[in-house]
Amino acid sequence: MQKFTTLTAVAAPMPNENIDTDQIIPARFLKTIQRTGLGKFAFAAQRYDADGQERPDFVLNREPYRHAEILVTYDNFGCGSSREHAPWALLDFGVRCVIAPSFADIFYNNCFKNGILPIQLPREICDALMSDATMGANARLTVDLERQVVVRPDGEEIPFAVDPFRRHMLIEGLDDIALTLRHEGDISAYESERAKEKPWMPKIVLGSGS
Repeated sequence: MQKFTTLTAVAAPMPNENIDTDQIIPARFLKTIQRTGLGKFAFAAQRYDADGQERPDFVLNREPYRHAEILVTYDNFGCGSSREHAPWALLDFGVRCVIAPSFADIFYNNCFKNGILPIQLPREICDALMSDATMGANARLTVDLERQVVVRPDGEEIPFAVDPFRRHMLIEGLDDIALTLRHEGDISAYESERAKEKPWMPKIVLGSGS
């Protein structure tokens, strides 16, 4: 998983509440279990018309937002079904941070597990960041996870809170498997001793981290 320390990027304004996971990645694209390749289907109903052509009025189809790595949006982002494909699609599109007043719990948790930083900030602050985002490439936001601040284009720093363990996991670029594999030596030693004491038990084979 890619490390997340400091991100300076274009932020796309999405001034809507209750953007659900079916909007983020429609159900018809859930047949795959691959984490890559879903970015082109992110927000498919809004991005494309019935003929598969881009809708020019949708924010992510316009420059510079088609390269946005930050989304600024409103309450209850990621509500609806619990599909993990939603953060997969965002990440594959290029989004590494979502800023909103609130998130659906399962989506919020899935973001951390997939290398996306969800930041909860009050509505009035999201309004200010939304205004910054409408200025396009001339008003990039900086998200500093180590210092836990969002830096506006004018230099104002907005602090945000994040669970210390999740912060550590993102900064180190660790998912659950990679965290477990940090203890591979201890696990292997335990397995060797167990094989001697209980040779009838199956051996655990550790896989490689993603």
